[in-house]
Amino acid sequence: MASSTHEERNKTLAALTSSALLLPAYNVAVADAPPDFTEIGMRYSKYTEDDLPAKKVFGGRSQRMDVDVAQFHLLAPVSDDWSVAVDVGWEDLSGASPWFVGESLADDGDPKVAMSGASIEDTRTEVSVTTRYYFDTGTAGINYTYSDEDDYESNALSLDGSLNSDDGLTTYSASVSASDDDITPTQGNYPTNTLAATKDIRSAWIGVSRIISKRALMRFGLSYTYRDGYLTDPYKYKDNRPDERKEWTASVGYRQFFVEQNAALHVDYRYFDDDWDIASQTLDVAWIQNVGQDITVAPFIRYYTQDRAKFFSVVVNDDDDNNYFSDDYRLSAFGAFSYGLRLNYEIGNWSINADAERYQTDESWGLYSGEESPALVDSWRYGVGLSYVFK
Repeated sequence: MASSTHEERNKTLAALTSSALLLPAYNVAVADAPPDFTEIGMRYSKYTEDDLPAKKVFGGRSQRMDVDVAQFHLLAPVSDDWSVAVDVGWEDLSGASPWFVGESLADDGDPKVAMSGASIEDTRTEVSVTTRYYFDTGTAGINYTYSDEDDYESNALSLDGSLNSDDGLTTYSASVSASDDDITPTQGNYPTNTLAATKDIRSAWIGVSRIISKRALMRFGLSYTYRDGYLTDPYKYKDNRPDERKEWTASVGYRQFFVEQNAALHVDYRYFDDDWDIASQTLDVAWIQNVGQDITVAPFIRYYTQDRAKFFSVVVNDDDDNNYFSDDYRLSAFGAFSYGLRLNYEIGNWSINADAERYQTDESWGLYSGEESPALVDSWRYGVGLSYVFK
């Protein structure tokens, strides 16, 4: 009976916390004990954007971006109180991206996208090292991340900590981070907005999680991010953005485990606002289903909506002398749905996981009004991973 109770408790905890990878918008508190064993893993992902239809593009149908990602992960205990994690990622990017949106003189005169041409080739390498200290009532960690690609270099440092209440039901967490980035745009088919520039990012987050019953918990979080420096996209025609941006987010999450179904419901909500007049809302819902002792199936759906930036306009106007302007679809008003499935299979010391996700956007799906950008993107993402625990 004791063994059965222990397995049920472990499966409950796993189902309640297993969405750390499933729902990236949510901050998940780290465990209060160092790992017992060394774990090593590899993962491959493929991201593909749908081609733009011919009616939306100057010159006919256009291919967009493809990204191949390979990742390596190592997590190991250093002592009874310390652990270290090393993550390395490689990213190969190719294809074309929107250069500007203009008014068509033919057909119905609707705005059309001028693409950069299939001229983008880039490789990014990222190395991240995290060390964590575990004490009786919480944890403390430090992370350094270095990222390098053809036109971008970043150094980032973050500190985080968590503290448990005396009754063990509440965890208070906080983190701060800073990054210094250097931008050296690649000079391709079209001139860029700058030859070299820098930007800095500073961020702080606080959160609290509370166990509200034997099988349910809730989490709350607040964050602030300040960006300073060159925030313009150098590869977009006439793109000119403010040199600072202040961002605020608030999030809440709920986890509930259901014994009869041997599954958990995850619901997360996030609100974002900034001084560019962009407001956004995100709702994530996932069902984490245990199948037998070794298989987990997790269908999920995400809804996202945002308002447009105050300096966004659908079409480039060469006669416009306003200080700030962007026709970047990522700054437009739109709504988006993501839905997909994650699978995990445990075989002894091995773990195999796979996932697939569809992302679709449309201006009419949003809660905020605004002109629709013809450059809105739809995409597919697939991934497969393998990990091994040395016991």
